[in-house]
Amino acid sequence: MNYLSTLLITLIFTSSCLGFQTPIKHQDNNVEVHLPLPPKPPKQSENYKESMHNRWHSILQKHVTINGNVNYEAIKNDSEFDVYIDYLSETLPDDTWSKNEKLAYWINAYNALTIDLILRNYPVKSIKDIKDPWDQRLWQFGGTWQNLNNIEHKILREMNEPRIHFAIVCASISCPKLQNEAFTASNLETQLTKATKEFLNDASKNEISEDHIKLSKIFKWFKKDFEHDGDLIDFLNQYSDVKISRAAKKSFKDYNWDLND
Repeated sequence: MNYLSTLLITLIFTSSCLGFQTPIKHQDNNVEVHLPLPPKPPKQSENYKESMHNRWHSILQKHVTINGNVNYEAIKNDSEFDVYIDYLSETLPDDTWSKNEKLAYWINAYNALTIDLILRNYPVKSIKDIKDPWDQRLWQFGGTWQNLNNIEHKILREMNEPRIHFAIVCASISCPKLQNEAFTASNLETQLTKATKEFLNDASKNEISEDHIKLSKIFKWFKKDFEHDGDLIDFLNQYSDVKISRAAKKSFKDYNWDLND
């Protein structure tokens, strides 16, 4: 009996030293021993969720110009890029994340994965030269193999923020430019407004006057997304440098799918 008691005390002491906290029962010869479980990992802090995109920010600063031209060759040779992709796939948002934290995460993820898709097929002249570019399930996030279509249509668009269309990119000249900074929850409102104004008032993407507008096809493809709080003209007038008449004639520009390099 003395031997058994000594063994039990040793087990308890060893478990405590390992930092275990939550007890479970173990029964031996009618003697109950409480062997604690490992502690749960701490919840992700706001600072952590902000800083997780620092690596992506650094990559963008080094390899993307202020005009959105991407140096794909340089990113391909930057080992930090693969580290960031792996990090994203292992750090999924959960219900404790705010809407802006989720938006920032998935915008950054979409853009990084778009670049990764290009790099997997590089050199390439256009994303449309790649077979089913938006439907390829190339990245495992948790238990799900993600593709770009799912992130855009099933995650981002479901969050009812139409300005995401000017933050995510399709690696093409007619797309909104890839911002050379990472999106973060704390700056998201400013960043989305800036991206929307830049795209809308870029004469190479949209031609706007009071009585006539020739718009990017983004406004045709996703028309419903811009009509949550009024019609398309209402949305445009929030961000346009020119006040557009409600009677303005509307047409759409051809879309240039050449690579944004």
